Amino acid sequence: MPFRYRQLRRRCEAVLEEIRIPRSLSAEGFCAYLAELRGRPLYLHPLPDGLAGPHAYGLWLGTGTDDHIFVASGTSRPHWEHILMHEIAHMLFNHHSLDGTDGDALPAGLFADIGPRTVQRYLSRAVYNTRQEQEAELLASLLRTAGHRGAEEPPATPLGGLEVAFGFEPSCGR
Repeated sequence: MPFRYRQLRRRCEAVLEEIRIPRSLSAEGFCAYLAELRGRPLYLHPLPDGLAGPHAYGLWLGTGTDDHIFVASGTSRPHWEHILMHEIAHMLFNHHSLDGTDGDALPAGLFADIGPRTVQRYLSRAVYNTRQEQEAELLASLLRTAGHRGAEEPPATPLGGLEVAFGFEPSCGR
């Protein structure tokens, strides 16, 4: 088992090395940086309520010209950022659907602005025991700690630290 983890870690670190993340970017700033680096737009959208479920929090959809990441709303900011980084990890690894899903299999009317024939990658998953999911989870964690988040002042109080950890604006100490 440790050998597999080392291989997984090396694959994720190789991706990090390729993109050379600038320090002190917000999650949105990191998305803009990736769009520029990759030479294609990256759009963020709320995940439609009909797709959000107990295990589905995000979705990456790639076309021939751009990328769309859908993230569940109604979750804490740290959780939202992790979901976003997880989907970005799938994008950076260029993962494909595990079940052969293509544009024809998109839920009807889900993406009004994106024609089903233009979709090249559509990943929505609810299992996390595959190699692709393990890569995405580890890379998402590494991305979150590699400097893409804004350089925030540390909370002045323990309560402020808890509020930040759970995605709330600190109520005191700033």
